[in-house]
Amino acid sequence: MQGNPNSNNRSTAALPSGQRAKQTGEDIWKSRTDKINAELFTLTYGSLVAQLVKDYEDYIEVNAQLDKMGYNMGCRLIEDFIAKSGMTKCGSFVETADVISKIGFKMYLGITPTITNVSPDGKEFSLVFEENPLAEFVELPDEAVRELWYSNVLCGVLRGALEMVLLQVECQFVSDVLRGDESTEMKVKLVKVLDEEVPAADE
Repeated sequence: MQGNPNSNNRSTAALPSGQRAKQTGEDIWKSRTDKINAELFTLTYGSLVAQLVKDYEDYIEVNAQLDKMGYNMGCRLIEDFIAKSGMTKCGSFVETADVISKIGFKMYLGITPTITNVSPDGKEFSLVFEENPLAEFVELPDEAVRELWYSNVLCGVLRGALEMVLLQVECQFVSDVLRGDESTEMKVKLVKVLDEEVPAADE
């Protein structure tokens, strides 16, 4: 986003935008007193997924429910994110990717996914997760490997958060180490810039 770091952190002002975003994310992560305990969060999320599988007995539907839950979370998290990061409107979707990776994920999960596969028109990119706290200590049963996107809640979070800042996106995992792939990759595509209307949360 085209935002300035906190005014008391003047040393970051002279950095290029990508480095500035990374430094802002690092500073917020280090200074937060309410950090998520990664292990506890992982275990809690695992219980949630297990309960959804039990309730729906359909991995495709579980994916949809995780996305819906994430969407509603993202709609609410965006205000906290803006307040804590001091970010304002981004100048481009590529800049948005930088903020998502280096500030958003760092703030809430303590990780920094790698941005890759940026399209020539700058309207599509991928995030590659070298680490994923949600998937730690997890092994999918054989019947789930082909259909379940275990961390699909993250797609919903991005979709909801970006919609609240007037960016409609499509977001989906295209690979996951839990499914035997070499990497965990999420693809994000800008569909359109929305009008100044607040979207209704998924029910």
